[in-house]
Amino acid sequence: MGKILDGKAFANLRAEKLKEKVKDLKAQGITPLFCVINVGDNKASKIYVRTKKRRAESVGIIQKIYQLPEDEKEEDLLALIDKLNADPKVYGVMVQLPAPKQINVDRVLERIDPEKDVDGLTPSNIGRLWQGNHFVEPATADGILALLDHYNIDLKGKDVVVIGRSNIVGKPVAALMLERDATVSILHLETKNLSQYTKNADVVVSAAGQAGLVTADMVKDGVIVIDVGINHVNGHLVGDVDFDSVAPKASYITPVPGGVGPLTVEFLMEQVIKLTRRANGIRE
Repeated sequence: MGKILDGKAFANLRAEKLKEKVKDLKAQGITPLFCVINVGDNKASKIYVRTKKRRAESVGIIQKIYQLPEDEKEEDLLALIDKLNADPKVYGVMVQLPAPKQINVDRVLERIDPEKDVDGLTPSNIGRLWQGNHFVEPATADGILALLDHYNIDLKGKDVVVIGRSNIVGKPVAALMLERDATVSILHLETKNLSQYTKNADVVVSAAGQAGLVTADMVKDGVIVIDVGINHVNGHLVGDVDFDSVAPKASYITPVPGGVGPLTVEFLMEQVIKLTRRANGIRE
């Protein structure tokens, strides 16, 4: 059985350290504040926004939620973003996705000030990520790399397969792993014969959102498995990886729940603090 990469315990450990950073900022008269804009009535989005708010409060960060109606006009949303960009007391801005169909997500994300881009999804920050000179990173990807560091897993020279090419997880994970000198392949819906790639991989990161996608016959002995998938099956939360069959072959594996999920929320808070410190000229 592979060693469990306990994302929940690691997130809690990081949270304790983050509280100290927040205390230091407040001692200097700086209050970390970030704003989350949620448009519409997507139930999953509302739950996620509340989860983030609880985490923010637990570490001393103020999170303000702007809940907008399903029929919100794009120009009004853009005006709100402009207002938050201009407010010196606001250190982070994010728009919860997905957004209703009348909202052009690309235009909305482009409008966010890169210096307040908590999600790391503005075009300029995506460009910085691939250039390797980034100051903010998408939370899930940053959390995954930190988790591997915590367990002393070195990516240098390893063959990595990332399943999924989203801007939120797949592409950022690939970029950050390339920085660590891994050899990275990104697989997607049009990839033929996934197992041709996964069988030779030292590390498999699955962020496809398809339950049971990765099975034991698709991986080699000693593989490191990072399961980013969140799927609801028969009332249970499961990942993309068939955990029971894959775990015995893996050297390390993340569970679902309790693996990558808690890291996403924790590292979102860490991005807020990075941006707050940066805005006030405080370096690590």
